[in-house]
Amino acid sequence: MSPPSPSSAERPHVVIVGAGFAGLEAAKTLRDAPVRVTLVDRNNYHKFQPLLYEVAMAGLEPDDIAHNVRNIFQGNETVHFRLGTVTGINPALQTVSLRNSDPLSYDHLILAAGAVSTDFGIPGVEEHGYPLKNVPDAVALRNRVLRQFERYDRQRDAAGEGALTFVVVGGGPTGVEMAGAFVELFDTLNDDFARFDTRTHARCILLEMEDGLLPPYKRPQQRYTETVLEARGVDVRTGTAVERVDPNQVHLQSGGAIKTQTLVWAAGVEASPVAGMVGTEQARDGRVIVNPDLSVPGHPTVYAVGDMAAIEGQDGYEPQLAQVALQSGRHAARQIQRDLRSGTRESFSYWDLGQMATIGRNAAVAEFAGGISFRGAFAWFLWVVIHIAKLVGFRNRLSAFVNWAYNYFTYNRSARLILDVMSAPSDEAPAMGTEETPASEQPSLPAVEASSR
Repeated sequence: MSPPSPSSAERPHVVIVGAGFAGLEAAKTLRDAPVRVTLVDRNNYHKFQPLLYEVAMAGLEPDDIAHNVRNIFQGNETVHFRLGTVTGINPALQTVSLRNSDPLSYDHLILAAGAVSTDFGIPGVEEHGYPLKNVPDAVALRNRVLRQFERYDRQRDAAGEGALTFVVVGGGPTGVEMAGAFVELFDTLNDDFARFDTRTHARCILLEMEDGLLPPYKRPQQRYTETVLEARGVDVRTGTAVERVDPNQVHLQSGGAIKTQTLVWAAGVEASPVAGMVGTEQARDGRVIVNPDLSVPGHPTVYAVGDMAAIEGQDGYEPQLAQVALQSGRHAARQIQRDLRSGTRESFSYWDLGQMATIGRNAAVAEFAGGISFRGAFAWFLWVVIHIAKLVGFRNRLSAFVNWAYNYFTYNRSARLILDVMSAPSDEAPAMGTEETPASEQPSLPAVEASSR
């Protein structure tokens, strides 16, 4: 006769900070294990970060790419969700401090707090740039873009130079996807505004400091991406770095300047400030340097995963990609299970499944293991199918599919809503916003948040 299982209160307590790709995958892996799991995040939803740009460009609604965390684990007695903001970590006492809440004690800790936008110290970016790391960022950017067209329609002369010039900084996947979506939005909005042609009055400029777009991709894919974007009307400028940003223009290191009132910052990320709370060695971008098993040096019961972990790979640290986050979150959870069985820990090995980026309608690039690559309409179709499949929840997958299908066949980005939200006092963050700029349009770089890819 087998011994009775320990009560819930007697089980080891695993605290997971962040409900992004890494944290959510860790929690899913542990939901049938003999442990108690507390999943902490400052938001009560998991967001599908690769599709944030679609929310920003009015292709999808926020609830198409976000799913309530409590609903994901509904009926599971192992995983419990805690809404909160992490303010400190004490590895010696094995506690996690939360704002306006009692601290959490843990037996095992998984840090999956992800990454935040970084401005690399460039003056003016924090004040005037629009990042794209969370749902409020996407909604704020959508509000800003749509409101610029409304201002231009209402008072063209007073709107100012560069009112409809949208600058995207960063030629990685996010920047490329944003630029492609911008020109599609211009096409859609042309039917909304009878007094001017949005396709000729509005323009998108994509800046990348490297010599080519999509630096991780092979050169043929880079050339294809640049060719497609330019053919669709995007002003692509590679080898161009930003020196500083003013409210109405972007100054370049080359000495020139671009008149614009809307700058989208997609140039880089750094680890969440949560990474610095452990008090261990960090890489240049703030990521926690981890052992081969993903544990934090000196703290065998603490793991760092996803975007906030500097994981040694064959060519330096592993990239900050969703697949790395998923696999590392799953690995850390399995090491905890091995500890419970008094087993030997295993080193993490990343399985590169490839990478994909969409450029816009019927155009994408894809590179898979074994040197297999695609571009064009077939790559775009694969991108759509894979991203719908990866969304959390059947309702989200169905809604995203319906909206994408509608947008595709009607050439109409249907989520063109300006959602002004009044800033209200909160225990999570101070109110933001001014009389001139609604809170729902305020750029925000970066906030300490427990969320991850």
